[in-house]
Amino acid sequence: MSWIEALILGIVQGLTEFLPVSSSGHLEIGQALLGTAGEDNLTFAIVVHTATVLSTLVIFWREVWQLLRGTFATKTWNEDKDYVAKILVSMVPVFIVGMFFKDQVEAFFGNGLLLVGICLIVTSLLLGFSEWYTKRYGTDGHEVTYRDAIIIGCAQAVAVLPGLSRSGSTIATGLLCGVKKEKVAQFSFLMVLIPIMGEAFLDLLKYLKEPLSAGSSLSAAALVTGFVAAFVTGCFACRFMIEIVKRQKLVWFAVYCLLAGVFAIVYNYIGA
Repeated sequence: MSWIEALILGIVQGLTEFLPVSSSGHLEIGQALLGTAGEDNLTFAIVVHTATVLSTLVIFWREVWQLLRGTFATKTWNEDKDYVAKILVSMVPVFIVGMFFKDQVEAFFGNGLLLVGICLIVTSLLLGFSEWYTKRYGTDGHEVTYRDAIIIGCAQAVAVLPGLSRSGSTIATGLLCGVKKEKVAQFSFLMVLIPIMGEAFLDLLKYLKEPLSAGSSLSAAALVTGFVAAFVTGCFACRFMIEIVKRQKLVWFAVYCLLAGVFAIVYNYIGA
């Protein structure tokens, strides 16, 4: 993998991690188009996922600090402890999937773009339906409840499939539950911090057990380039996504996912 290919894939990861278009699906498409599929994917994935986690912390550092300070500063139950508890509740479904179905989930990756295309189309339908529903039946919305947290968590667990957007699924599900637009966006981004960091940590342990071979095509320049590209574009995408949800413009992402899904399916059959 050259540094230019790493730059492109890093930008793809950074933009699509927070936009409702599936970062895993776009990485698969990008690797297929660039011809880099299978080239030290694990190491590169660890680097760019870590970069997007850091970009989330940069954008939400005030919120994260407030939650941590409010959680540990006092022994009494308060709003910050309550919010953290909801985040932990939302993580239960994806924890179950990660603990007991990790091998089955990993089997879906790297098997062509057909599944990616289908899941992108499902993402499109989910985004389009959530916007139509909230515009037709929506109210002023409410704060995230524990019931909302577990339902949104289930959506996150299903979204481990490549092409099914994690942010798109969780935000759309939150909107369908009647959560305020700005609140569901923030909750969606914060709830994925621990799972993404946990996933990156587990991948790092796996990498330490199976380090790159001497003939690896992944250079230090490619790793640094991919990290910086994913971090910078991740910061932009994270903030941009919040504004999009506030303005209820998810329909454009629905159209994009539909086109990307059709492209992936067609390319799966006619691509080189």
